[in-house]
Order: sequence, then C-alpha cells, then structure tokens
Amino acid sequence: MLAKRIIPCLDVKDGQTVKGTNFVNLRQAGDPVALGRAYSEQGADELVFLDITASHEGRKTFTEMVQRVAAEVSIPFTVGGGISELKDVEKMLSAGADKVSINSAALRNPKLIDEIAYNFGSQVCVVAIDARLDENGWTCYLNGGRIPTERGLFEWAREANQRGAGEILFTSMNHDGVKAGFANDALARLAEDLTIPVIASGGAGSMEHFRDAFTVGHADAALAASVFHFGEIGIPELKEYLRSEKINVRL
Repeated sequence: MLAKRIIPCLDVKDGQTVKGTNFVNLRQAGDPVALGRAYSEQGADELVFLDITASHEGRKTFTEMVQRVAAEVSIPFTVGGGISELKDVEKMLSAGADKVSINSAALRNPKLIDEIAYNFGSQVCVVAIDARLDENGWTCYLNGGRIPTERGLFEWAREANQRGAGEILFTSMNHDGVKAGFANDALARLAEDLTIPVIASGGAGSMEHFRDAFTVGHADAALAASVFHFGEIGIPELKEYLRSEKINVRL
C-alpha cells in the first residue's frame, strides 16, 4: 500500500505566509521559503504553495519565489494561484515546481485539465476544489472561496478525474481553520468515486484528525497549515503517532 502523505500548505500573500479561518481573517505566519525549508528538513512528504489572491486580483503566481523554494527544498512541491493557461504551467515547472494546482481556471475552462495532462502529464496537474456544504449539498467556489458556482463537488471531481487530473485537492470551506477535523464523509465518497489520489484539506486541529482523514475519509494525503505554522503539531511527532496507529507513513 502506498504511504500516506503529510503536506504542509503555505498560503502566500504579498510574499508572506498567511493563515485564516473559513478563508478570512488572515494573520502572518512567516517567510514561505524558510518555512518550506524547515518542513522539508522535518520530514514533510510534499509542500503546496498557493498565491491565494492571484486569481482574485488577476495576477500571476510569483516565479521568483518558486525559484527560491526550488533551491532550498529537497521534496516535491506544488504551486497554485493565477495559473490559467499552458504558458503559466511551463513557467512554474521551469522555475522548479513539480506540480501545479488549478482551481478557478479549471472551473471556468475544464479543457485546461486535458491540455495540462496532454502536454506535461497527469502527474503535474492537481485540481484543487474549494467547496462549501449548504442546504443544496457541496457547492464549488471560485476565486479563493469568494464566488459560488453551479458545480457540485462530486460531479466536478469526477469530471476532473476523467479529463486527466493527477490528484484532487479538496478543501472544505466549512472546516477550514476551525480545527475540528476534516470533512471525512465527503472525503470517503470522493475516494470511492475517483481513480486518482485525494488530498484532504481544511480542519486539522489534532493528530487524531489526520488519523481519521486516512482511516475514515480514506484520503491519500492530508494537508494542513496553521497547526504546522504555529508549532501546534510537529511533523516528526505526527508521523510517529500515525505509525503507532498502523498508518503507513514515511518516517
């Protein structure tokens, strides 16, 4: 069985790592390059860097930061935010990223998934989905959780899978930053529906929450931000705990 992955996520705004609750009330968490290097040294399996206001403000992800990260870390990392065409993907990969994450651009132009998979390989294409559970079920959102769409989480994830996405990064907006656990029911349904790995995001507050994402939610990887950024959970300790719970992780 493939090892489960632990992935720190660094939301970047104006060159600094930030973290909020339910996608708002951001506070600073430090230099993204230094944090990335520290997580690499602590045993994180991968990293995700998201330029969280790029789509909203119509900017492109900062290539220079990606180059600095590539020079400092020894583990794979994904870059997202403002990636809307193939030349953006090429720029990020050339700067040293291993994968790109697309969210708003994929919802607006689903064929972008096919194009990235065809030109660079499915393994490069991470489709991120920000969804909120309301009275109508799970609704997908654009532009960093600002604009609701007509798309539902499960049907959109299935389409992304069929178009050639390599992974789905699902963030529950209801759970984001609340630290009460991941959206395990939705994760389990995604794991059952899809043929590609699912990354859990939104809700990590304790080591048990990571365990549950893997055992109840059947996620392939678990992503978190504030519990790592603010020293609440150490990656080596988390991995030792997961191993004690019979979950296959790389130590």
